[in-house]
Amino acid sequence: MSKSLASAGIKLSILTLGSRILGLVREMTKATFLGTSGLADAFGVAFMIPNLFRRLFAENSISVAFIPTFKKYLEENPENKQSTKEFINATFTLVSFLTTIVVTIGIIFSPWIVKLFSNGESSEILMEMSVLTRIMFPYLIVISIAALFQGILNGLKIFSPSGFTPILFNLCVIIATYVLSPYTKNPARAMAYGVLLGGIIQAGFQLPFVIKNGWGVKFTSLKKTFTNPGTKQVLKLIAPTIMGMAAYQLNDVVSTAIASRSGVGIVSSLQYSLRLQELILGIFAVSIGTVILPDLSGLAQSKKWEDFNKMLSQAMKIIALITIPITFYSLIFGENLIILVYKNNQFTDESVRLTLQAFQFHIAGLFFIALNRIISPAFYAQSDAKSPTIAGIIGFAFNIVFAFILVIPMKGAGIALALSLASFINTVALFFFMKKGKNIDVSSVVKSTLLYALKMIILSIIASIPVYFLKPVLLNLFTGSHRFIAQGIPVILSAIIFAILGILLLIITKDSLVSVITEKIKRKIKH
Repeated sequence: MSKSLASAGIKLSILTLGSRILGLVREMTKATFLGTSGLADAFGVAFMIPNLFRRLFAENSISVAFIPTFKKYLEENPENKQSTKEFINATFTLVSFLTTIVVTIGIIFSPWIVKLFSNGESSEILMEMSVLTRIMFPYLIVISIAALFQGILNGLKIFSPSGFTPILFNLCVIIATYVLSPYTKNPARAMAYGVLLGGIIQAGFQLPFVIKNGWGVKFTSLKKTFTNPGTKQVLKLIAPTIMGMAAYQLNDVVSTAIASRSGVGIVSSLQYSLRLQELILGIFAVSIGTVILPDLSGLAQSKKWEDFNKMLSQAMKIIALITIPITFYSLIFGENLIILVYKNNQFTDESVRLTLQAFQFHIAGLFFIALNRIISPAFYAQSDAKSPTIAGIIGFAFNIVFAFILVIPMKGAGIALALSLASFINTVALFFFMKKGKNIDVSSVVKSTLLYALKMIILSIIASIPVYFLKPVLLNLFTGSHRFIAQGIPVILSAIIFAILGILLLIITKDSLVSVITEKIKRKIKH
Protein backbone atom coordinates (compact mmCIF):
# COMPACT_ATOMS: atom_id res chain seq x y z
CA MET A 1 0.00 0.00 0.00
CA SER A 2 2.81 2.40 0.90
CA LYS A 3 4.61 1.57 -2.33
CA SER A 4 1.43 2.09 -4.36
CA LEU A 5 0.74 5.45 -2.70
CA ALA A 6 4.34 6.57 -3.13
CA SER A 7 4.39 5.49 -6.78
CA ALA A 8 1.13 7.22 -7.74
CA GLY A 9 2.04 10.27 -5.69
CA ILE A 10 5.48 10.58 -7.29
CA LYS A 11 4.06 10.36 -10.82
CA LEU A 12 1.45 13.02 -10.18
CA SER A 13 3.90 15.16 -8.22
CA ILE A 14 6.30 15.26 -11.19
CA LEU A 15 3.51 16.62 -13.40
CA THR A 16 2.39 19.01 -10.69
CA LEU A 17 5.99 20.17 -10.25
CA GLY A 18 6.04 21.18 -13.92
CA SER A 19 2.70 22.91 -13.48
CA ARG A 20 3.77 24.83 -10.38
CA ILE A 21 7.06 25.88 -11.93
CA LEU A 22 5.12 27.24 -14.90
CA GLY A 23 2.73 28.80 -12.38
CA LEU A 24 5.71 30.66 -10.97
CA VAL A 25 6.73 31.67 -14.50
CA ARG A 26 3.17 32.91 -14.95
CA GLU A 27 3.52 35.02 -11.81
CA MET A 28 6.93 36.22 -12.99
CA THR A 29 5.23 37.30 -16.21
CA LYS A 30 2.58 39.13 -14.20
CA ALA A 31 5.26 40.73 -12.04
CA THR A 32 7.15 41.86 -15.15
CA PHE A 33 4.10 43.42 -16.83
CA LEU A 34 2.09 44.60 -13.81
CA GLY A 35 4.30 44.59 -10.67
CA THR A 36 2.32 45.54 -7.56
CA SER A 37 0.44 48.35 -9.28
CA GLY A 38 -3.25 49.16 -9.09
CA LEU A 39 -3.70 47.29 -12.38
CA ALA A 40 -2.12 44.19 -10.80
CA ASP A 41 -4.58 44.42 -7.92
CA ALA A 42 -7.42 44.83 -10.45
CA PHE A 43 -6.40 41.65 -12.25
CA GLY A 44 -6.00 39.82 -8.92
CA VAL A 45 -9.52 40.70 -7.81
CA ALA A 46 -11.04 39.98 -11.25
CA PHE A 47 -9.40 36.53 -11.39
CA MET A 48 -10.34 35.76 -7.79
CA ILE A 49 -14.09 36.27 -8.36
CA PRO A 50 -14.71 33.36 -10.82
CA ASN A 51 -12.19 31.31 -8.83
CA LEU A 52 -14.41 31.61 -5.76
CA PHE A 53 -17.24 29.93 -7.65
CA ARG A 54 -14.85 27.43 -9.24
CA ARG A 55 -14.03 26.04 -5.82
CA LEU A 56 -17.73 25.61 -5.13
CA PHE A 57 -18.77 24.06 -8.46
CA ALA A 58 -15.53 22.28 -9.36
CA GLU A 59 -13.08 21.33 -6.61
CA ASN A 60 -15.58 20.93 -3.77
CA SER A 61 -18.26 19.11 -5.76
CA ILE A 62 -15.83 16.65 -7.30
CA SER A 63 -13.90 15.82 -4.13
CA VAL A 64 -16.84 15.80 -1.70
CA ALA A 65 -19.56 14.21 -3.78
CA PHE A 66 -18.78 13.02 -7.29
CA ILE A 67 -15.79 10.70 -6.77
CA PRO A 68 -17.26 8.78 -3.79
CA THR A 69 -20.61 8.41 -5.64
CA PHE A 70 -18.89 7.41 -8.88
CA LYS A 71 -16.79 4.82 -7.00
CA LYS A 72 -19.99 3.47 -5.45
CA TYR A 73 -21.51 3.02 -8.92
CA LEU A 74 -18.37 1.22 -10.12
CA GLU A 75 -18.30 -1.06 -7.06
CA GLU A 76 -22.02 -1.90 -6.96
CA ASN A 77 -22.80 -1.93 -10.71
CA PRO A 78 -19.65 -3.25 -12.44
CA GLU A 79 -21.71 -4.85 -15.22
CA ASN A 80 -24.39 -2.17 -15.56
CA LYS A 81 -22.57 0.67 -17.28
CA GLN A 82 -25.78 2.28 -18.50
CA SER A 83 -26.86 3.50 -15.06
CA THR A 84 -23.35 4.89 -14.47
CA LYS A 85 -23.44 6.68 -17.85
CA GLU A 86 -26.81 8.21 -16.98
CA PHE A 87 -25.36 9.44 -13.70
CA ILE A 88 -22.34 11.01 -15.46
CA ASN A 89 -24.55 12.69 -18.10
CA ALA A 90 -26.85 14.06 -15.40
CA THR A 91 -23.89 15.44 -13.44
CA PHE A 92 -22.41 16.97 -16.62
CA THR A 93 -25.73 18.70 -17.35
CA LEU A 94 -26.08 19.87 -13.74
CA VAL A 95 -22.60 21.42 -13.65
CA SER A 96 -23.04 23.11 -17.05
CA PHE A 97 -26.50 24.44 -16.19
CA LEU A 98 -25.60 25.91 -12.79
CA THR A 99 -22.31 27.48 -13.90
CA THR A 100 -23.93 29.08 -16.95
CA ILE A 101 -26.53 30.76 -14.72
CA VAL A 102 -23.85 32.05 -12.34
CA VAL A 103 -21.66 33.32 -15.19
CA THR A 104 -24.57 35.18 -16.80
CA ILE A 105 -25.48 36.88 -13.52
CA GLY A 106 -21.81 37.63 -12.80
CA ILE A 107 -21.21 39.29 -16.17
CA ILE A 108 -24.33 41.45 -15.82
CA PHE A 109 -23.57 42.61 -12.29
CA SER A 110 -19.75 42.80 -12.45
CA PRO A 111 -19.60 46.64 -12.10
CA TRP A 112 -21.37 46.34 -8.74
CA ILE A 113 -19.48 43.21 -7.64
CA VAL A 114 -16.03 44.81 -8.04
CA LYS A 115 -17.08 47.78 -5.89
CA LEU A 116 -17.06 45.41 -2.91
CA PHE A 117 -13.26 45.40 -3.24
CA SER A 118 -12.87 49.13 -3.83
CA ASN A 119 -10.31 51.02 -1.79
CA GLY A 120 -10.83 54.42 -3.31
CA GLU A 121 -9.35 53.33 -6.66
CA SER A 122 -9.86 55.63 -9.59
CA SER A 123 -12.93 55.13 -11.75
CA GLU A 124 -10.58 53.98 -14.51
CA ILE A 125 -9.19 51.12 -12.38
CA LEU A 126 -12.67 50.12 -11.24
CA MET A 127 -13.89 50.07 -14.82
CA GLU A 128 -10.89 47.95 -15.84
CA MET A 129 -11.57 45.58 -12.94
CA SER A 130 -15.13 45.15 -14.23
CA VAL A 131 -13.94 44.50 -17.80
CA LEU A 132 -11.40 41.92 -16.62
CA THR A 133 -14.07 40.21 -14.51
CA ARG A 134 -16.38 39.94 -17.52
CA ILE A 135 -13.60 38.48 -19.68
CA MET A 136 -12.70 35.82 -17.13
CA PHE A 137 -16.11 34.87 -15.72
CA PRO A 138 -16.84 32.26 -18.48
CA TYR A 139 -13.69 30.47 -17.27
CA LEU A 140 -15.94 29.12 -14.51
CA ILE A 141 -17.98 27.05 -16.98
CA VAL A 142 -15.08 25.35 -18.75
CA ILE A 143 -12.97 24.75 -15.64
CA SER A 144 -15.96 23.17 -13.85
CA ILE A 145 -16.44 20.79 -16.80
CA ALA A 146 -12.68 20.10 -16.72
CA ALA A 147 -12.99 19.25 -13.01
CA LEU A 148 -15.78 16.78 -13.77
CA PHE A 149 -13.59 15.07 -16.38
CA GLN A 150 -10.81 14.96 -13.79
CA GLY A 151 -13.18 13.34 -11.29
CA ILE A 152 -14.09 10.62 -13.80
CA LEU A 153 -10.44 9.87 -14.58
CA ASN A 154 -9.32 10.02 -10.94
CA GLY A 155 -12.18 7.70 -9.99
CA LEU A 156 -10.68 5.24 -12.48
CA LYS A 157 -7.23 5.86 -10.89
CA ILE A 158 -5.99 7.69 -14.01
CA PHE A 159 -4.14 10.79 -12.86
CA SER A 160 -1.66 11.83 -15.57
CA PRO A 161 -4.00 13.62 -18.07
CA SER A 162 -5.52 15.76 -15.33
CA GLY A 163 -2.09 16.39 -13.85
CA PHE A 164 -0.88 17.67 -17.23
CA THR A 165 -3.70 20.15 -17.91
CA PRO A 166 -2.50 22.86 -15.48
CA ILE A 167 0.76 22.91 -17.48
CA LEU A 168 -1.26 23.75 -20.58
CA PHE A 169 -3.22 26.39 -18.67
CA ASN A 170 -0.11 28.19 -17.46
CA LEU A 171 1.45 28.06 -20.92
CA CYS A 172 -1.69 29.66 -22.38
CA VAL A 173 -1.61 32.54 -19.91
CA ILE A 174 2.13 33.15 -20.34
CA ILE A 175 2.06 33.02 -24.15
CA ALA A 176 -1.13 35.11 -24.36
CA THR A 177 0.41 37.83 -22.19
CA TYR A 178 3.46 38.22 -24.40
CA VAL A 179 1.66 37.75 -27.74
CA LEU A 180 -1.53 39.74 -27.11
CA SER A 181 -0.21 42.60 -24.93
CA PRO A 182 0.73 44.78 -27.95
CA TYR A 183 -2.83 44.41 -29.29
CA THR A 184 -4.86 44.95 -26.09
CA LYS A 185 -5.49 48.09 -24.04
CA ASN A 186 -3.16 46.78 -21.31
CA PRO A 187 -1.27 43.55 -20.39
CA ALA A 188 -3.92 42.60 -17.80
CA ARG A 189 -6.48 42.05 -20.57
CA ALA A 190 -4.02 39.88 -22.48
CA MET A 191 -3.56 37.73 -19.34
CA ALA A 192 -7.36 37.56 -18.92
CA TYR A 193 -7.83 36.19 -22.45
CA GLY A 194 -5.09 33.66 -21.69
CA VAL A 195 -6.99 32.51 -18.57
CA LEU A 196 -10.16 31.86 -20.59
CA LEU A 197 -8.30 30.03 -23.36
CA GLY A 198 -6.40 27.97 -20.77
CA GLY A 199 -9.65 26.81 -19.17
CA ILE A 200 -11.05 25.71 -22.53
CA ILE A 201 -7.91 23.70 -23.26
CA GLN A 202 -7.99 22.08 -19.80
CA ALA A 203 -11.43 20.67 -20.51
CA GLY A 204 -10.73 19.78 -24.16
CA PHE A 205 -7.48 17.93 -23.40
CA GLN A 206 -9.10 15.51 -20.91
CA LEU A 207 -12.19 14.69 -22.98
CA PRO A 208 -10.47 12.16 -25.32
CA PHE A 209 -9.14 10.25 -22.29
CA VAL A 210 -12.63 10.15 -20.76
CA ILE A 211 -14.11 8.84 -24.04
CA LYS A 212 -11.26 6.35 -24.48
CA ASN A 213 -12.18 4.76 -21.15
CA GLY A 214 -15.80 4.36 -22.21
CA TRP A 215 -17.36 7.30 -20.37
CA GLY A 216 -18.32 9.81 -23.03
CA VAL A 217 -20.56 12.65 -21.85
CA LYS A 218 -23.62 14.31 -23.32
CA PHE A 219 -26.41 16.61 -22.17
CA THR A 220 -29.63 15.20 -20.81
CA SER A 221 -32.93 16.85 -19.84
CA LEU A 222 -33.14 18.87 -16.63
CA LYS A 223 -35.91 16.53 -15.45
CA LYS A 224 -33.62 13.51 -15.78
CA THR A 225 -30.77 15.52 -14.24
CA PHE A 226 -32.58 16.34 -11.02
CA THR A 227 -34.35 12.97 -10.70
CA ASN A 228 -31.28 10.79 -11.29
CA PRO A 229 -30.49 8.80 -8.08
CA GLY A 230 -26.76 9.49 -8.40
CA THR A 231 -27.27 13.20 -8.92
CA LYS A 232 -29.60 13.27 -5.92
CA GLN A 233 -26.85 11.61 -3.88
CA VAL A 234 -24.33 14.17 -5.13
CA LEU A 235 -26.65 17.04 -4.19
CA LYS A 236 -27.30 15.41 -0.82
CA LEU A 237 -23.57 15.16 -0.11
CA ILE A 238 -22.92 18.71 -1.32
CA ALA A 239 -25.80 20.27 0.63
CA PRO A 240 -24.04 20.27 4.05
CA THR A 241 -20.95 21.80 2.48
CA ILE A 242 -22.74 24.78 0.89
CA MET A 243 -22.55 26.74 4.11
CA GLY A 244 -18.95 25.71 4.64
CA MET A 245 -17.96 26.60 1.10
CA ALA A 246 -19.81 29.89 1.37
CA ALA A 247 -17.79 30.57 4.50
CA TYR A 248 -14.59 29.56 2.69
CA GLN A 249 -15.39 31.83 -0.25
CA LEU A 250 -16.39 34.65 2.10
CA ASN A 251 -13.06 34.05 3.79
CA ASP A 252 -11.22 34.96 0.56
CA VAL A 253 -13.56 37.85 -0.15
CA VAL A 254 -13.20 39.41 3.29
CA SER A 255 -9.43 38.81 3.41
CA THR A 256 -9.03 40.42 -0.01
CA ALA A 257 -11.27 43.32 0.99
CA ILE A 258 -9.23 43.86 4.17
CA ALA A 259 -6.00 43.67 2.17
CA SER A 260 -7.25 46.10 -0.48
CA ARG A 261 -8.00 48.64 2.25
CA SER A 262 -4.60 48.34 3.91
CA GLY A 263 -2.60 49.85 1.04
CA VAL A 264 -1.70 49.66 -2.63
CA GLY A 265 0.09 46.46 -3.56
CA ILE A 266 -0.99 44.44 -0.50
CA VAL A 267 -3.46 42.29 -2.47
CA SER A 268 -0.94 41.45 -5.20
CA SER A 269 1.93 40.89 -2.72
CA LEU A 270 -0.22 38.36 -0.83
CA GLN A 271 -1.00 36.62 -4.12
CA TYR A 272 2.69 36.50 -5.11
CA SER A 273 3.47 35.03 -1.69
CA LEU A 274 0.72 32.44 -1.94
CA ARG A 275 1.96 31.40 -5.39
CA LEU A 276 5.34 30.49 -3.87
CA GLN A 277 3.62 28.61 -1.06
CA GLU A 278 1.35 26.81 -3.51
CA LEU A 279 4.38 25.57 -5.43
CA ILE A 280 5.10 23.21 -2.55
CA LEU A 281 1.50 22.70 -1.48
CA GLY A 282 0.33 21.84 -4.98
CA ILE A 283 3.18 19.49 -5.79
CA PHE A 284 2.80 17.32 -2.73
CA ALA A 285 -0.35 17.89 -0.66
CA VAL A 286 -2.79 18.24 -3.53
CA SER A 287 -1.14 15.38 -5.43
CA ILE A 288 -1.30 13.00 -2.48
CA GLY A 289 -4.85 14.10 -1.58
CA THR A 290 -5.94 13.48 -5.19
CA VAL A 291 -4.31 10.04 -5.25
CA ILE A 292 -5.65 8.76 -1.93
CA LEU A 293 -9.29 9.87 -2.26
CA PRO A 294 -10.37 7.13 -4.75
CA ASP A 295 -8.48 4.49 -2.74
CA LEU A 296 -9.89 5.68 0.58
CA SER A 297 -13.39 5.68 -0.94
CA GLY A 298 -12.88 2.10 -2.15
CA LEU A 299 -11.56 0.96 1.25
CA ALA A 300 -14.49 2.67 3.01
CA GLN A 301 -16.99 0.95 0.67
CA SER A 302 -15.30 -2.41 1.44
CA LYS A 303 -15.09 -1.56 5.15
CA LYS A 304 -11.35 -2.32 5.22
CA TRP A 305 -10.71 0.12 8.05
CA GLU A 306 -7.29 -1.20 9.03
CA ASP A 307 -5.98 -0.52 5.52
CA PHE A 308 -7.84 2.80 5.56
CA ASN A 309 -6.00 3.86 8.75
CA LYS A 310 -2.63 2.77 7.37
CA MET A 311 -3.07 4.70 4.13
CA LEU A 312 -4.20 7.86 5.93
CA SER A 313 -1.33 7.68 8.42
CA GLN A 314 1.18 7.07 5.63
CA ALA A 315 -0.08 10.08 3.67
CA MET A 316 0.14 12.38 6.70
CA LYS A 317 3.71 11.29 7.41
CA ILE A 318 4.70 11.96 3.79
CA ILE A 319 3.30 15.49 4.19
CA ALA A 320 5.40 16.02 7.31
CA LEU A 321 8.50 14.61 5.58
CA ILE A 322 8.15 17.16 2.78
CA THR A 323 6.61 20.33 4.18
CA ILE A 324 8.49 20.75 7.47
CA PRO A 325 12.03 20.75 6.00
CA ILE A 326 10.89 23.02 3.14
CA THR A 327 9.39 25.43 5.67
CA PHE A 328 12.72 25.79 7.47
CA TYR A 329 14.63 26.25 4.23
CA SER A 330 12.12 28.83 2.96
CA LEU A 331 12.39 30.89 6.14
CA ILE A 332 16.15 31.14 5.60
CA PHE A 333 16.09 31.88 1.86
CA GLY A 334 12.65 33.52 1.47
CA GLU A 335 13.95 36.92 0.33
CA ASN A 336 16.34 35.34 -2.15
CA LEU A 337 13.57 33.18 -3.62
CA ILE A 338 11.33 36.23 -4.08
CA ILE A 339 14.10 38.26 -5.74
CA LEU A 340 15.02 35.33 -7.96
CA VAL A 341 11.46 34.64 -9.09
CA TYR A 342 9.85 38.06 -9.28
CA LYS A 343 12.26 41.02 -9.22
CA ASN A 344 12.12 42.62 -12.64
CA ASN A 345 10.86 45.84 -14.22
CA GLN A 346 7.72 46.76 -12.24
CA PHE A 347 8.61 44.49 -9.30
CA THR A 348 10.64 46.88 -7.14
CA ASP A 349 12.50 46.59 -3.81
CA GLU A 350 9.27 47.69 -2.14
CA SER A 351 7.47 44.83 -3.91
CA VAL A 352 10.09 42.41 -2.56
CA ARG A 353 9.63 43.79 0.96
CA LEU A 354 5.83 43.50 0.87
CA THR A 355 5.92 39.97 -0.55
CA LEU A 356 8.57 38.77 1.92
CA GLN A 357 6.53 40.03 4.89
CA ALA A 358 3.59 37.94 3.74
CA PHE A 359 5.65 34.92 2.68
CA GLN A 360 7.34 34.46 6.05
CA PHE A 361 3.98 34.01 7.74
CA HIS A 362 2.33 32.09 4.92
CA ILE A 363 5.09 29.47 4.85
CA ALA A 364 4.92 29.05 8.64
CA GLY A 365 1.49 27.44 8.25
CA LEU A 366 2.45 25.19 5.32
CA PHE A 367 2.36 21.92 7.28
CA PHE A 368 -1.16 22.53 8.64
CA ILE A 369 -2.55 23.78 5.32
CA ALA A 370 -1.14 20.67 3.62
CA LEU A 371 -2.40 18.39 6.40
CA ASN A 372 -5.94 19.72 5.97
CA ARG A 373 -5.81 18.71 2.29
CA ILE A 374 -5.03 15.13 3.39
CA ILE A 375 -7.43 14.79 6.33
CA SER A 376 -10.52 16.09 4.49
CA PRO A 377 -10.57 13.24 1.92
CA ALA A 378 -10.77 10.78 4.84
CA PHE A 379 -14.17 12.28 5.69
CA TYR A 380 -15.33 12.55 2.06
CA ALA A 381 -14.44 8.88 1.48
CA GLN A 382 -16.95 8.00 4.20
CA SER A 383 -19.59 10.30 2.65
CA ASP A 384 -19.17 12.68 5.58
CA ALA A 385 -19.10 16.21 4.23
CA LYS A 386 -20.53 17.75 7.39
CA SER A 387 -17.47 17.42 9.65
CA PRO A 388 -14.89 19.12 7.39
CA THR A 389 -17.52 21.77 6.61
CA ILE A 390 -17.96 22.67 10.27
CA ALA A 391 -14.17 22.60 10.74
CA GLY A 392 -13.86 24.95 7.76
CA ILE A 393 -16.41 27.36 9.23
CA ILE A 394 -14.50 27.38 12.53
CA GLY A 395 -11.26 28.07 10.65
CA PHE A 396 -12.96 30.83 8.65
CA ALA A 397 -14.27 32.56 11.78
CA PHE A 398 -10.84 32.58 13.41
CA ASN A 399 -9.16 33.70 10.18
CA ILE A 400 -11.39 36.76 9.83
CA VAL A 401 -11.05 37.70 13.51
CA PHE A 402 -7.25 37.31 13.36
CA ALA A 403 -7.08 39.24 10.07
CA PHE A 404 -9.05 42.20 11.45
CA ILE A 405 -6.84 42.30 14.55
CA LEU A 406 -3.44 41.68 12.93
CA VAL A 407 -3.84 43.82 9.78
CA ILE A 408 -3.63 47.02 11.84
CA PRO A 409 -0.10 46.51 13.24
CA MET A 410 1.21 44.13 10.56
CA LYS A 411 -0.57 45.02 7.26
CA GLY A 412 -0.28 42.16 4.71
CA ALA A 413 1.89 40.10 7.06
CA GLY A 414 -0.98 40.10 9.56
CA ILE A 415 -3.39 38.67 6.98
CA ALA A 416 -0.85 35.96 6.11
CA LEU A 417 -0.33 35.10 9.79
CA ALA A 418 -4.10 34.95 10.28
CA LEU A 419 -4.36 32.28 7.56
CA SER A 420 -1.63 30.15 9.15
CA LEU A 421 -3.18 30.37 12.63
CA ALA A 422 -6.62 29.54 11.24
CA SER A 423 -5.17 26.55 9.35
CA PHE A 424 -3.77 25.19 12.63
CA ILE A 425 -7.18 25.58 14.30
CA ASN A 426 -8.83 23.90 11.30
CA THR A 427 -6.47 20.90 11.70
CA VAL A 428 -7.29 20.59 15.40
CA ALA A 429 -11.02 20.73 14.61
CA LEU A 430 -10.67 18.00 11.96
CA PHE A 431 -8.89 15.70 14.41
CA PHE A 432 -11.59 16.38 16.99
CA PHE A 433 -14.39 15.43 14.57
CA MET A 434 -12.41 12.40 13.39
CA LYS A 435 -12.30 11.17 16.97
CA LYS A 436 -16.11 11.18 17.14
CA GLY A 437 -16.26 8.51 14.40
CA LYS A 438 -15.83 4.81 15.04
CA ASN A 439 -13.93 3.78 11.95
CA ILE A 440 -10.62 5.59 12.34
CA ASP A 441 -8.09 4.87 15.09
CA VAL A 442 -7.54 8.58 15.73
CA SER A 443 -5.25 8.21 18.73
CA SER A 444 -2.83 6.03 16.79
CA VAL A 445 -2.96 8.19 13.62
CA VAL A 446 -2.49 11.48 15.49
CA LYS A 447 0.22 10.13 17.79
CA SER A 448 2.29 8.67 14.94
CA THR A 449 1.87 11.86 12.87
CA LEU A 450 2.86 14.20 15.70
CA LEU A 451 5.88 12.09 16.65
CA TYR A 452 7.00 11.99 13.03
CA ALA A 453 6.44 15.75 12.69
CA LEU A 454 8.54 16.35 15.83
CA LYS A 455 11.29 14.20 14.35
CA MET A 456 11.19 16.25 11.11
CA ILE A 457 11.40 19.52 13.09
CA ILE A 458 14.51 18.32 14.96
CA LEU A 459 16.20 17.03 11.79
CA SER A 460 15.30 20.22 9.91
CA ILE A 461 16.85 22.41 12.62
CA ILE A 462 20.05 20.34 12.50
CA ALA A 463 20.21 20.58 8.69
CA SER A 464 19.39 24.33 8.74
CA ILE A 465 22.28 25.40 10.99
CA PRO A 466 25.15 24.89 8.49
CA VAL A 467 23.02 26.27 5.62
CA TYR A 468 22.21 29.41 7.63
CA PHE A 469 25.88 30.18 8.27
CA LEU A 470 26.84 29.28 4.70
CA LYS A 471 24.25 31.66 3.20
CA PRO A 472 26.26 34.95 3.38
CA VAL A 473 29.36 33.19 1.99
CA LEU A 474 27.47 31.89 -1.05
CA LEU A 475 25.77 35.24 -1.68
CA ASN A 476 29.06 37.15 -1.48
CA LEU A 477 30.63 34.86 -4.08
CA PHE A 478 28.12 35.98 -6.75
CA THR A 479 27.45 39.59 -5.74
CA GLY A 480 27.17 41.94 -8.71
CA SER A 481 26.01 39.29 -11.17
CA HIS A 482 22.59 39.08 -12.86
CA ARG A 483 19.88 38.09 -10.38
CA PHE A 484 19.53 34.62 -11.91
CA ILE A 485 23.18 34.00 -11.00
CA ALA A 486 23.48 36.17 -7.87
CA GLN A 487 20.40 34.59 -6.28
CA GLY A 488 19.86 31.40 -8.31
CA ILE A 489 23.22 29.69 -7.76
CA PRO A 490 23.28 30.29 -3.96
CA VAL A 491 19.67 29.10 -3.71
CA ILE A 492 20.38 25.93 -5.73
CA LEU A 493 23.68 25.12 -3.96
CA SER A 494 22.22 25.69 -0.51
CA ALA A 495 19.13 23.62 -1.37
CA ILE A 496 21.35 20.74 -2.52
CA ILE A 497 23.42 20.92 0.65
CA PHE A 498 20.28 21.13 2.80
CA ALA A 499 18.73 18.15 0.98
CA ILE A 500 21.89 16.04 1.29
CA LEU A 501 22.13 16.76 5.01
CA GLY A 502 18.45 15.93 5.43
CA ILE A 503 18.71 12.65 3.52
CA LEU A 504 21.78 11.63 5.51
CA LEU A 505 19.95 12.33 8.76
CA LEU A 506 16.97 10.27 7.56
CA ILE A 507 19.24 7.37 6.61
CA ILE A 508 21.08 7.57 9.95
CA THR A 509 17.75 7.47 11.81
CA LYS A 510 16.58 4.56 9.57
CA ASP A 511 13.46 6.41 8.47
CA SER A 512 10.66 4.06 7.32
CA LEU A 513 9.45 6.27 4.46
CA VAL A 514 12.95 6.55 3.01
CA SER A 515 13.20 2.75 3.08
CA VAL A 516 9.96 2.45 1.06
CA ILE A 517 11.11 5.00 -1.54
CA THR A 518 14.60 3.45 -1.77
CA GLU A 519 13.15 -0.02 -2.31
CA LYS A 520 10.84 1.38 -5.01
CA ILE A 521 13.79 2.97 -6.87
CA LYS A 522 15.84 -0.24 -6.64
CA ARG A 523 13.01 -2.26 -8.16
CA LYS A 524 12.64 0.28 -10.98
CA ILE A 525 16.37 0.05 -11.76
CA LYS A 526 16.27 -3.77 -11.81
CA HIS A 527 13.36 -3.78 -14.26
